[in-house]
Amino acid sequence: MSAQPQKIKTCLWFDGQAEEAAELYTSLFDDSRVTQVQRYSEVGPGEPGSVMVVMFELAGTEFMGLNGGPEFQFTEAASVYVDCDDQKEVDRLWSALTADGGQEGPCGWLKDKYGLSWQIIPRVLDELITDPDPARSGRAMKAMLSMGKLDVQALVDAADGK
Repeated sequence: MSAQPQKIKTCLWFDGQAEEAAELYTSLFDDSRVTQVQRYSEVGPGEPGSVMVVMFELAGTEFMGLNGGPEFQFTEAASVYVDCDDQKEVDRLWSALTADGGQEGPCGWLKDKYGLSWQIIPRVLDELITDPDPARSGRAMKAMLSMGKLDVQALVDAADGK
């Protein structure tokens, strides 16, 4: 018996770079792959043979990349949130996603070279900012608000009042 397909998927609108983006994204996460590439036919509206849609999985979650043209751009109103195990993962993803024209943002946010917003967040941040001690959680939140790429040790130190 085969697994049920994912019922809800995210569609990402690109201006011709869907396949390139999917290849980059799938190279960054375990359990990731391009699953299908659909091409425009003579019917159009794109150039016959060019990529229309790329279906891909990131860490087991399905996405669709659509080469829809320049009409729509990504905004920070939607982002991909990555729950990182540790500083090493934060550093690796931050470097890869800001490379070649990506932009660093505040509080663990960045834009990749395609303009897609990502939140690269160490798992410990949630533990720190939901700490039952309001002084401890407040110090962690204040530290996070002052950072671009998040620094796990600095967050822990701030929460601990160091």
